[in-house]
Amino acid sequence: MDPYRYRPSSGFNTPFWTTNAGAPVWNNDSSLTVGSRGPILLEDYHLVEKIANFDRERIPERVVHARGASAKGFFEVTHDISHLTCADFLRAPGVQTPVIVRFSTVIHERGSPETIRDPRGFATKFYTREGNFDIVGNNFPVFFIRDAMKFPDVIHAFKPNPKSHIQEYWRVLDFLSHHPESLHTFTFLYDDVGVPQDYRHMEGFGVHSFTLINKAGKVHYVKFHWKPTLGIKTLLEDEAIRVGGSNHSHATQDLYDSIAAGNYPEWKLYIQTMDPEHEDRFDFDPLDTTKIWPEDILPLQPVGRLVLNKNIDNFFAENEQLAFNPAHVVPGIYYSDDKMLQGRLFAYSDTQRHRLGPNYLQLPVNSPKCAHHNNHYDGFMNSIHRDEEVDYFPSRFDPCRHAERVPMPPSVLSGRRERRIIEKENDFKQSGDRYRSWAPDRQERFIRRFVEALAEPRVTHEIRNIWIAFLSQADRSLGQKVASRLNVRPNI
Repeated sequence: MDPYRYRPSSGFNTPFWTTNAGAPVWNNDSSLTVGSRGPILLEDYHLVEKIANFDRERIPERVVHARGASAKGFFEVTHDISHLTCADFLRAPGVQTPVIVRFSTVIHERGSPETIRDPRGFATKFYTREGNFDIVGNNFPVFFIRDAMKFPDVIHAFKPNPKSHIQEYWRVLDFLSHHPESLHTFTFLYDDVGVPQDYRHMEGFGVHSFTLINKAGKVHYVKFHWKPTLGIKTLLEDEAIRVGGSNHSHATQDLYDSIAAGNYPEWKLYIQTMDPEHEDRFDFDPLDTTKIWPEDILPLQPVGRLVLNKNIDNFFAENEQLAFNPAHVVPGIYYSDDKMLQGRLFAYSDTQRHRLGPNYLQLPVNSPKCAHHNNHYDGFMNSIHRDEEVDYFPSRFDPCRHAERVPMPPSVLSGRRERRIIEKENDFKQSGDRYRSWAPDRQERFIRRFVEALAEPRVTHEIRNIWIAFLSQADRSLGQKVASRLNVRPNI
C-alpha cells in the first residue's frame, strides 16, 4: 500500500480556490471591507488565515527584510506642527526623542549581497514618552499592490521558485501582469534608485497614508518622507558588480564605519497632509499605496531631523531581535482606511510573535521606555517579574485606571460588506509622468532593464504583450521602444 496515496498534494487540487478548511473562495483579490475602501473587517477569515500562514513560512529569519543593519540616534523637532497633531514627541521645536533605525533589503536572504536590485526597508522606532511609534517604510514611496489580500502572493512571486529555489523574474511578470497598478513601482525598481549606493544616501517613505489628529479633533491624512542631507546616490550595474564583488556587506559596513568615525548620517523628516474632505478633488484614491501625492499640490512640510550617532551594541539583540509594527502609533497619530495598511496592522504583530515569541515586546530593543502596565503576562520567554494578586481589570484592589481619552478620527463608517477594488484606479498616469520627467539617458537605462526582464525565455508572448500594453498606456513612445527591441508589435 502506498503510504502517500492519500496525503494532501498540490497536484490534486480543486479547480477553484479554497480556504485551508476546504471552503470555496470566490474572491482571492480583495479584502472584506466596509464599502469599497475600508476599514477591513476582522471577520475576513480567509485574509487572516492567508496572512497568518504566510507569516509562518520561514524561521528564524524574517520572511521579508531578512538582510538588514541598524543604528541608534535621536529625532529632533525643528518645526512646529502642533496645529496638526497632539502627539507629545512632536509638541514643540527642540524636543528630542531617542530612536533606532533599521535599513534592509526586502526579498533576499540574510546573507545576500547588498548590491541586489531590490526595494530597501527604512524602519524607524521612536521611543516616546507616550509609547513607541514605528514608521515602517521603504525607499520607494509606492508599492506593487493596493490590497493586503495580495501581499503573500506578490512576495511569493518575488521569492525564489519553490521547486528550484532560484529567483526568476518570469514569475514576477506573470503575477503582476494581473495587476497593472504595479507598473508605478516598477518605475522605481527598474530606475537608477533600484540599487542605492548605501543606506546613508537613501530616501525613506512611510508609503501608507496615516492620520494626524490635533487637540480639537481635526483630522488630516499624512504621508511621511525622509530626505538624506547627504543627497541621493545610486549604483549603476557595473558599479554594483564591482562593489558587491569585493564586499557583500558594503552598506552595513559603510553605516557602521561612518558612525564610528563621527560622520553621523542625517535625514530631514517632511510630511504631506491632506484634508479628508478634499480627497475627491483627485483623479486617484489618496489611500491607494500605488500612488504618490503630487508635491506641487500638496507640498512637503518640514518637521524635524533624524541623526544616527551610535552604533548598535550587539547585532543579534538590536538588529535580529528588533521588531517593528505599523500598528504602534501614539495619541495624535492614527491609521487610515488604506487596505494595505489595514492588513499590516495584523500581519506585523503576528509575524513577530511567531518569529520572536509572544513576549517579543519585552525584549529591551522593543520595549517602551516609558512606564507601562497591563495584564499581558507569562507565556514563552516571559521576563517580567509580577507579584500582584490582581490580574484582571477593573479592580477595587488595584489603583490602575483608564488613561485620559485621546482624539480619534470621528468618521462615520457606512457601507456594504463586500470584496471589491477601489473606485478610482488610474493605474498608468503617474507612471508615465515619472518616466517623462527623466533625462534621456535615465529613460534608456529603464528601458534596457525592462527589456532584459521581458526577454527572459519563460516570459510568454501573452505576458510580454500585456506589459507592452501597460507601458504604452503610461507613455506611448515607451511602449513602442520596448516593443521594438523585443521585436513585438505593440497592441495598445
